Amino acid sequence: MKPTKKTRRTDHAERVIGAPLVDVFSAFTSEAKLARWLPPEGATGTFEHVDLKAGGGFLMRLTFDDADVETKSDDDSDLVEVYIPTLDDGRLIVWEVEFVSDDPRFSGTMAMHWYLSRQGGGTLVTIDAHHVPPGISAKDHVAGLNSSLANLAAVVEG
Repeated sequence: MKPTKKTRRTDHAERVIGAPLVDVFSAFTSEAKLARWLPPEGATGTFEHVDLKAGGGFLMRLTFDDADVETKSDDDSDLVEVYIPTLDDGRLIVWEVEFVSDDPRFSGTMAMHWYLSRQGGGTLVTIDAHHVPPGISAKDHVAGLNSSLANLAAVVEG
Protein backbone atom coordinates (compact mmCIF):
# COMPACT_ATOMS: atom_id res chain seq x y z
CA MET A 1 0.00 0.00 0.00
CA LYS A 2 1.41 3.35 -1.04
CA PRO A 3 0.76 6.04 1.55
CA THR A 4 -1.05 9.09 0.29
CA LYS A 5 0.32 12.49 1.15
CA LYS A 6 -1.30 14.04 4.16
CA THR A 7 -4.16 16.44 3.58
CA ARG A 8 -4.62 19.58 5.58
CA ARG A 9 -8.37 19.08 5.88
CA THR A 10 -9.95 18.88 9.31
CA ASP A 11 -13.56 17.76 9.75
CA HIS A 12 -15.47 18.77 12.88
CA ALA A 13 -18.59 17.66 14.73
CA GLU A 14 -19.95 18.15 18.22
CA ARG A 15 -22.94 17.23 20.32
CA VAL A 16 -24.11 17.68 23.89
CA ILE A 17 -24.80 14.24 25.33
CA GLY A 18 -27.31 14.07 28.18
CA ALA A 19 -25.09 11.94 30.43
CA PRO A 20 -22.29 12.56 32.94
CA LEU A 21 -18.75 12.82 31.57
CA VAL A 22 -17.72 9.61 33.37
CA ASP A 23 -20.44 7.66 31.52
CA VAL A 24 -19.46 9.14 28.15
CA PHE A 25 -15.79 8.35 28.79
CA SER A 26 -16.67 4.76 29.71
CA ALA A 27 -18.18 4.32 26.23
CA PHE A 28 -14.65 4.77 24.83
CA THR A 29 -13.14 2.14 27.15
CA SER A 30 -15.86 -0.54 26.95
CA GLU A 31 -15.58 -2.96 24.01
CA ALA A 32 -19.33 -3.67 24.06
CA LYS A 33 -20.31 0.02 24.13
CA LEU A 34 -17.78 1.10 21.49
CA ALA A 35 -18.98 -1.60 19.07
CA ARG A 36 -22.54 -0.27 19.49
CA TRP A 37 -21.94 3.44 18.98
CA LEU A 38 -18.89 3.91 16.75
CA PRO A 39 -20.20 2.45 13.45
CA PRO A 40 -22.25 5.06 11.58
CA GLU A 41 -25.87 4.44 10.62
CA GLY A 42 -26.14 1.61 8.12
CA ALA A 43 -23.02 -0.18 9.37
CA THR A 44 -22.15 -2.72 12.02
CA GLY A 45 -18.75 -3.06 13.65
CA THR A 46 -16.92 -6.14 14.85
CA PHE A 47 -13.55 -6.12 16.55
CA GLU A 48 -10.77 -8.26 15.17
CA HIS A 49 -8.45 -6.96 17.92
CA VAL A 50 -9.21 -4.68 20.86
CA ASP A 51 -7.11 -3.11 23.66
CA LEU A 52 -8.87 0.07 24.81
CA LYS A 53 -6.17 1.78 26.84
CA ALA A 54 -3.47 4.39 26.21
CA GLY A 55 -0.82 2.72 24.07
CA GLY A 56 -3.37 0.16 22.87
CA GLY A 57 -5.84 0.28 20.04
CA PHE A 58 -8.24 -1.76 17.98
CA LEU A 59 -8.92 -3.21 14.57
CA MET A 60 -12.58 -2.95 13.59
CA ARG A 61 -14.34 -4.28 10.51
CA LEU A 62 -17.22 -2.03 9.46
CA THR A 63 -19.79 -3.93 7.37
CA PHE A 64 -22.35 -1.88 5.47
CA ASP A 65 -26.01 -2.83 4.94
CA ASP A 66 -26.22 -0.88 1.67
CA ALA A 67 -24.52 -2.64 -1.24
CA ASP A 68 -24.09 0.74 -2.98
CA VAL A 69 -21.71 2.10 -0.33
CA GLU A 70 -18.19 2.43 -1.74
CA THR A 71 -15.97 0.44 0.60
CA LYS A 72 -12.25 0.77 0.92
CA SER A 73 -11.06 -2.65 2.10
CA ASP A 74 -13.19 -5.26 0.30
CA ASP A 75 -16.62 -5.74 -1.32
CA ASP A 76 -18.83 -4.91 1.67
CA SER A 77 -16.61 -3.68 4.48
CA ASP A 78 -13.88 -1.36 5.65
CA LEU A 79 -11.05 -2.26 8.00
CA VAL A 80 -10.11 0.52 10.38
CA GLU A 81 -7.02 0.19 12.55
CA VAL A 82 -6.76 2.57 15.50
CA TYR A 83 -3.81 3.31 17.77
CA ILE A 84 -4.69 5.15 21.02
CA PRO A 85 -1.74 7.36 22.06
CA THR A 86 -3.81 9.46 24.50
CA LEU A 87 -6.62 8.49 26.86
CA ASP A 88 -6.58 11.39 29.31
CA ASP A 89 -8.86 10.98 32.34
CA GLY A 90 -12.00 11.49 30.33
CA ARG A 91 -11.02 14.87 28.88
CA LEU A 92 -9.11 14.03 25.70
CA ILE A 93 -8.99 10.87 23.64
CA VAL A 94 -6.66 10.75 20.62
CA TRP A 95 -6.95 8.06 17.98
CA GLU A 96 -4.56 7.60 15.09
CA VAL A 97 -6.81 5.95 12.51
CA GLU A 98 -5.16 3.95 9.73
CA PHE A 99 -7.42 3.19 6.80
CA VAL A 100 -6.60 -0.15 5.20
CA SER A 101 -7.01 0.28 1.43
CA ASP A 102 -5.15 -0.38 -1.78
CA ASP A 103 -6.62 2.89 -3.10
CA PRO A 104 -4.27 5.77 -2.14
CA ARG A 105 -7.24 8.19 -2.00
CA PHE A 106 -8.53 6.28 1.04
CA SER A 107 -5.30 5.24 2.71
CA GLY A 108 -3.25 7.10 5.26
CA THR A 109 -3.46 8.05 8.90
CA MET A 110 -6.10 10.40 10.23
CA ALA A 111 -5.79 11.85 13.75
CA MET A 112 -9.08 12.04 15.65
CA HIS A 113 -9.17 14.23 18.74
CA TRP A 114 -12.20 13.65 20.96
CA TYR A 115 -12.67 16.40 23.56
CA LEU A 116 -15.03 15.79 26.49
CA SER A 117 -16.19 18.61 28.77
CA ARG A 118 -18.99 19.04 31.26
CA GLN A 119 -21.79 21.22 29.97
CA GLY A 120 -24.99 21.82 31.90
CA GLY A 121 -26.23 18.45 33.08
CA GLY A 122 -24.39 16.60 30.33
CA THR A 123 -21.18 16.31 28.36
CA LEU A 124 -20.08 18.22 25.27
CA VAL A 125 -18.31 15.83 22.90
CA THR A 126 -16.25 17.57 20.21
CA ILE A 127 -14.47 15.70 17.42
CA ASP A 128 -11.72 17.17 15.27
CA ALA A 129 -10.54 14.77 12.56
CA HIS A 130 -7.21 15.92 11.08
CA HIS A 131 -5.57 14.72 7.83
CA VAL A 132 -8.76 13.14 6.47
CA PRO A 133 -7.94 11.02 3.39
CA PRO A 134 -9.04 12.89 0.24
CA GLY A 135 -11.23 10.03 -1.00
CA ILE A 136 -13.60 10.58 1.92
CA SER A 137 -15.92 13.46 1.08
CA ALA A 138 -16.24 16.13 3.76
CA LYS A 139 -20.05 15.92 3.59
CA ASP A 140 -20.10 12.12 4.05
CA HIS A 141 -17.48 12.25 6.79
CA VAL A 142 -19.28 14.90 8.84
CA ALA A 143 -22.53 12.94 8.42
CA GLY A 144 -20.71 9.82 9.68
CA LEU A 145 -19.24 11.70 12.66
CA ASN A 146 -22.68 13.08 13.57
CA SER A 147 -24.20 9.61 13.20
CA SER A 148 -21.60 8.17 15.59
CA LEU A 149 -22.34 10.97 18.07
CA ALA A 150 -26.08 10.23 17.86
CA ASN A 151 -25.31 6.54 18.48
CA LEU A 152 -23.09 7.49 21.42
CA ALA A 153 -25.94 9.52 22.91
CA ALA A 154 -28.32 6.58 22.48
CA VAL A 155 -25.89 4.23 24.25
CA VAL A 156 -25.12 6.43 27.29
CA GLU A 157 -28.26 8.53 27.79
CA GLY A 158 -30.56 5.54 28.52
